[in-house]
Amino acid sequence: MTTGTEETTLTIDELAARAGMTVRTVRFYGTKGLLPPPVLGPRRVGHYGREHLARLALIEELQQQGMTLAAIERYVQQLPPDLDAHDLAIHRAVVASWAPDAVETVTRPELERRAGRALGDDDVERLAAMGVVKPDDGADGYRVDLGLLRLGVGLLDVPLSQEAILAARKVLIEHSRSAAHELAQLFRGEVSQRAAQDVKSLSAHMQPLVVQALLTTFQRSLREELRDWLGGVSEEGRSA
Repeated sequence: MTTGTEETTLTIDELAARAGMTVRTVRFYGTKGLLPPPVLGPRRVGHYGREHLARLALIEELQQQGMTLAAIERYVQQLPPDLDAHDLAIHRAVVASWAPDAVETVTRPELERRAGRALGDDDVERLAAMGVVKPDDGADGYRVDLGLLRLGVGLLDVPLSQEAILAARKVLIEHSRSAAHELAQLFRGEVSQRAAQDVKSLSAHMQPLVVQALLTTFQRSLREELRDWLGGVSEEGRSA
């Protein structure tokens, strides 16, 4: 359900389904302070928004990293209280960058559970085209890239053609590989004379920092590009 400003509002049942969790789990996170209280509507029915869904996605990612509930509580408490869904997605992307590549074989019902929504055949085909899932030959299931699943599911609702999404994916992969190669060359020159243990320690510390720097830089660059583009569109509208 959406409001007149297209802000997503969900009941607790809808929120739990979208997050791939049980209502009991969502309520538990609320009692622990991991989830802000809902907005109370008519008949005191609680309504949740994109920020709640993004927080649940972040909590799930932290759990997959092996963090305990107490550690997750400390992590969430350190976040600024006014983060929107976009900012929370950035945090989740940084956390996900710490994880090794994870590909699992799952059944169709399990795929839908992890996606947090029902998936039609067209949806699965789009996910396959994006490289998120792949039918598992010889088994009644799918090979799923867990690091890309939530991103792919989110793209299912984006009003872009499949061709545009794949073209964007190609651009991102090419530029990210180029940036990774150049950064690796830079760091290799800095640590070439150090002991192997020091190199491993530096790599472990640098990876999340580099990813966060790349995400922040890209986010700001994209915001500037969109601002210039939308400004140009407004100028054309006024002159028309």
